[in-house]
Amino acid sequence: MPERVGIEVSLAASEAVCAADADVIAAYPITPQTHIVEHLSELVADGKLDAEFVPVESEHSAMSVCIGSSAAGARTFTATSSQGLALMHELLFIAPALRTPIVMTVANRALSGPISIWNDHSDIMAERDVGWIQTFAENGQEVFDLIIHAFRVAEDPEVLLPIMVNLDGFTLSHVIEPIEMLSLEEVARYLKPYKPQMVLDPRHPITMGPVGVPEVYTEARQQIESVLCKSKKVITKAWTEFAKIYGRRYKPIETYRTRGAEVLLMTMGSVSETAMTAVDAMREKGIPVGLMRFRLWRPFPLEEFRRAVKGVKVLAVMDRAISYGAQGGPVCTEVRSALFGESDPPQVFGFVAGLGGRDITTDMFKEMVAKAMGYAKKGKGPLYEMIGVRER
Repeated sequence: MPERVGIEVSLAASEAVCAADADVIAAYPITPQTHIVEHLSELVADGKLDAEFVPVESEHSAMSVCIGSSAAGARTFTATSSQGLALMHELLFIAPALRTPIVMTVANRALSGPISIWNDHSDIMAERDVGWIQTFAENGQEVFDLIIHAFRVAEDPEVLLPIMVNLDGFTLSHVIEPIEMLSLEEVARYLKPYKPQMVLDPRHPITMGPVGVPEVYTEARQQIESVLCKSKKVITKAWTEFAKIYGRRYKPIETYRTRGAEVLLMTMGSVSETAMTAVDAMREKGIPVGLMRFRLWRPFPLEEFRRAVKGVKVLAVMDRAISYGAQGGPVCTEVRSALFGESDPPQVFGFVAGLGGRDITTDMFKEMVAKAMGYAKKGKGPLYEMIGVRER
């Protein structure tokens, strides 16, 4: 039987990479992901993980190493956060273009400025369109499981795309939770050795990353979009197989108490568990509210989303980032777009909260639901509203 232990979530992420038998780890420390690569360095130094651990001088270099090692056929991992993810930006587009199945955890943290080391989703929302598969974890068990799942999906011959596993910085990464750990042998039932389709090998030369002249560039970008969209079938199948082996089931869209709900809260990440508590309290008072949260962010689970909101009258979408100048948050913007052309769509109201690590309470969720219901009754409301802003 798998062992269930109390462990810091960052260390559990490292143990998942160890259980996946990664070959190369490129590491640069940045708060709040440092504990992940720090513990991996210990696992390599202690001989518990037979891998090359490459300490680099920046996150830009970390992603460069990852692309090179993955192109050479190695199972590759790294981790970053916030400004580090932003520093990788130039290279993030290259990884999917070269079909390198890198796995990276992102301990979500606010971007500067002002400088902040605390949690929100501004870092990952700035990287929505880089061509990576992206998933979000709610708790420590999901962090462990989604890393194993990420290697399985990324290395599938029908996918061969890099994956980001997102976990909220500090509020999730630095807490101790009971997690069912899986050993190398147990993970091997699900994750087979990586068999690359093509590798950089001087004995058998191939070209990777040539110049994309106008005659081929459009087709190259279209191929990334095509395989990213098609990867959803592999992602969901891999979750189904994970459930059969380990008993824990994941879906692109997760719901909570949506039966009979007229209003849905929409969230992502660890704050979803706080939202569940708020939903329970509102349900006890007869408010017909439920919760929908994204587990899969890229590719966007369009069909699953539309099914989840069918028949719902109001959506209260909570963002932990702002799309500056777009009058709202990025999740709300995409939700509105996803409803285009639907018959009798729900009214959508956006809320931004929890920026820079500010607490999001159950009362804030109740406020969002109450305001969304009020705006819906009037038939109009603001495009978005910031919750918890201090009055001057």
